[in-house]
Amino acid sequence: MMQFTRLVCALSMTTAVLMPCEARAEKIRIAVIDPLSGAFAPNGENKLHSFQMIAELANKEQWAGDNTLEFVGFDNKGSPQESLSVLKTVIDQGFRYVTQGESSAVALALIDALNKHNERSPGAEIVFLNNAAVDPDLTNGKCSFWHFRFDANSDMKMEALTTYMTPDASIRKVYIIGQNYSHGMHVTRAAKENLKRKRPDIQIVGDDLHPIATVKDFSPYVAKIKASGADTVITGNWGADLALLIKAAKDADLKVNFYTYYGATTGVPTAMGAAGANRVKTINYWNPNNEGFVGKELVDAFKQRYHDDFYRAATHSSTVMLAQAIKSARSTDPTKVAFALEGMKSKSLNGDITMRKSDHQLLQPMYISTWVKTNGADVRYDQENTGFGWKTNQKLDAETMNQPSTCQMKRPAQS
Repeated sequence: MMQFTRLVCALSMTTAVLMPCEARAEKIRIAVIDPLSGAFAPNGENKLHSFQMIAELANKEQWAGDNTLEFVGFDNKGSPQESLSVLKTVIDQGFRYVTQGESSAVALALIDALNKHNERSPGAEIVFLNNAAVDPDLTNGKCSFWHFRFDANSDMKMEALTTYMTPDASIRKVYIIGQNYSHGMHVTRAAKENLKRKRPDIQIVGDDLHPIATVKDFSPYVAKIKASGADTVITGNWGADLALLIKAAKDADLKVNFYTYYGATTGVPTAMGAAGANRVKTINYWNPNNEGFVGKELVDAFKQRYHDDFYRAATHSSTVMLAQAIKSARSTDPTKVAFALEGMKSKSLNGDITMRKSDHQLLQPMYISTWVKTNGADVRYDQENTGFGWKTNQKLDAETMNQPSTCQMKRPAQS
């Protein structure tokens, strides 16, 4: 369609047609490559629905001008290998934009494949909008012009969490547990480095990495945490692996505080229930119980339509910026849109956001929150009908999250 439009424009110019040559409105299809079956399917389905509802709003309000956005789900079963097979299907079907987030291992595989595809297929490039994969390498040594991350990386999150933990004198013994792949390893490394620098008196009493999406009973891990004497657990677990860990801790009456990356993701609130009250904290780029309750219309509409909770503000941020870049570039061509995204400033549900040009890492405010009983005041919204929700403890501004990057960006020629 884009090539046809350019041909029509060229013919109009050569035949001196006295009419303005404007690009035709297009439907921009974005492939959502994430798990829609298996252990992490609830997370993938929640995300797909979030994107689709945001797209409806974007099209209604013409965020991308006369162009429309459509998000289409593709099941990768949570597997890097399956994701590459799905990517081939996506390419064959003519998609020029993809988004993904559940698993940094998948994101790394996709970036490598897309870099190769874009190099050997000029004119058919594809842009990757990363909505949740947080491995720091993705915007450091593995950075790519074609990749843009709309979540904070795991080092940014750990910097914020440990800064919040530092003044708490009751924290003396910490146990770290995570999934045995790149993300879990980065969380473990960052936790140790940050605590050693900020609170060298804290003792690391345990450090476990477990297989991802295969452990059905976390009671042996919880028994080790209990035996260690830990008063605090740090985990980057997500999806079913976090829900089952929290459930096992509740069943064993483990009296520790959890500092999590993904306490607000599907299934975890139900697993925590009242037992997690005042014990589980999470860091996120948005909290529905924010100052002013920005985004409440989305929360209410999502609940009514899907009987589920809207918590993925990255779906809003990435859609806002994609649409803004299309308008700015006056084109739907992925290369032109990618250049327009670089350095872009916009506003999302969490406030002012900036896509850092040097490495394509979004800089945005972050929230540290605690799981508490709703009170109708500062904690109006619960999650998963539990009667409990997230109370904002601290909001960190975007500049606080600005960490250096080792990215050496290689850019294509700009037409």
